[in-house]
Amino acid sequence: MAERLSDKIREYLGTAIGRNINIKDMRIFLKIEPGSNDDQNLRTQMSTTMIKEKLVRPSGRNDGVYKVVTQVKPVRVFDKARERKQPFDLRFPKDFDTGMELDFAEHIVIREGDLIAIGGMSNLGKTTLALGFLGENIESNPVLMGNEYTTRIGDTDEYEPTPRFLNRLDIMIIEYGGWVEWTNGTGEDKFTLLPVREDYAEHIVKDRINIIDWINLKADRLYDISAVEEQIKMELGRGIGIAVLQKGDGEMMRGGQFTKDFIDCELLIDKFTDTESLLTIGKVKEYTKPVIGKTYAFGISKGVKIINFHEVKKCPTCRGSGFTGGKKCEHCFGNKFVDIEL
Repeated sequence: MAERLSDKIREYLGTAIGRNINIKDMRIFLKIEPGSNDDQNLRTQMSTTMIKEKLVRPSGRNDGVYKVVTQVKPVRVFDKARERKQPFDLRFPKDFDTGMELDFAEHIVIREGDLIAIGGMSNLGKTTLALGFLGENIESNPVLMGNEYTTRIGDTDEYEPTPRFLNRLDIMIIEYGGWVEWTNGTGEDKFTLLPVREDYAEHIVKDRINIIDWINLKADRLYDISAVEEQIKMELGRGIGIAVLQKGDGEMMRGGQFTKDFIDCELLIDKFTDTESLLTIGKVKEYTKPVIGKTYAFGISKGVKIINFHEVKKCPTCRGSGFTGGKKCEHCFGNKFVDIEL
């Protein structure tokens, strides 16, 4: 029994899921002569049956071009074997003065597939936080990629860690009493370092903690950050992502409102004083106690150690402006924030 044309069309569509196709290419594949009865049948099938079955949709230009629809199956929510999963066991960086996790961390709920964004000005603690996440979760074999951790060896395709990165890791081992053990008993790395500076989603290791420090986009394409974040989340599986982004003073991360589209937790870093940075909790999708908008000041020792981490609030005297009566506020000394207890 000869195969029906409709079956041949469906077979062809199955090889082009998600792509645009046109009648001309279909004729060639199906060996149909232009103007023949089969040609007319092909056009009729595509413009009626295949559209009705939602296998294709027209391009809108009436030129014989169709988008092959990606087929999806309904997801059963209340399946008998559906597992209720606990939050992801992610350890936040610690305050070395107390030896405890940053105190807001216990109230933020992180789940599989979540994306945390760390946005900050240069040299104010973004990498400190990123390496803190790496160190505190080292037993989970996290993945680290970014712009300043690796350098190419000569003209080869091989890479090695940058001197500054190695120095920071050494400080975390030696100067702070073996804070982190970066290698296992046989001397192998307990984390994976990838020399990735673009196309980050393509290199995400599924079901692991993936830390990207930092995502760099062209100045005229900053709005692409939303799509980049979406692609990263799609590849995480049961893991999580931590993405570092640049920002200006008191501004949103580069990419503006688009950076918030797909993130689940937002940590923003600005300058506080000459010796301290200011961390603000931005968007948080799930929490056990309100944390959005809370602000904290902290110092950094040797680029890796968070010290004197404490909560601050907007100065009640100048209302966070830093000035009163045209002069620098005497209550906050122009820093806009004061200790929460004042």
